[in-house]
Amino acid sequence: MSVLQPGQTAPEFALPAAYDHKVSLSEFRGGNLILIFYPADWSPVCSDELSVFNEILPMLKEFNAQILGISVDGPWCHQAFRQARNIKFPLLSDFEPKGEVARKYGSYREGEGTSERSLYVIDGEGIIRWSYLSPLGVNPGADGVLDALESLSHAEVSR
Repeated sequence: MSVLQPGQTAPEFALPAAYDHKVSLSEFRGGNLILIFYPADWSPVCSDELSVFNEILPMLKEFNAQILGISVDGPWCHQAFRQARNIKFPLLSDFEPKGEVARKYGSYREGEGTSERSLYVIDGEGIIRWSYLSPLGVNPGADGVLDALESLSHAEVSR
């Protein structure tokens, strides 16, 4: 499986951030968005990965960027995980139909029934500007995302 590539339009979605609240991609038009697909709440690598992005939230404001985390865990699991880890950005539940959005982004692991560990930077017009598929056991960190946002901001300035 390969993740969607830069230049492609990001597939629309609406996923629960809680049992009574859905979040859609279109809500983020006009700003940059980082999508983090990750295998599972509570796994050590996922916890580390999301903590890194939690730490750089103030830097992302400079790039007019927000973050959404997506996994196949349910909304109650996400709520407990966010509270325990003090995660300050929404975690969306791709629970039912299981992995539907991850499949659209080429970020679903059929054998395990989880999301891949992948990252996307999407611009304000809904175009994928950077994507990365990380090995499952490796925290990709935020350097690639920050480099992509930096390039995107330079491109916007030169327009």
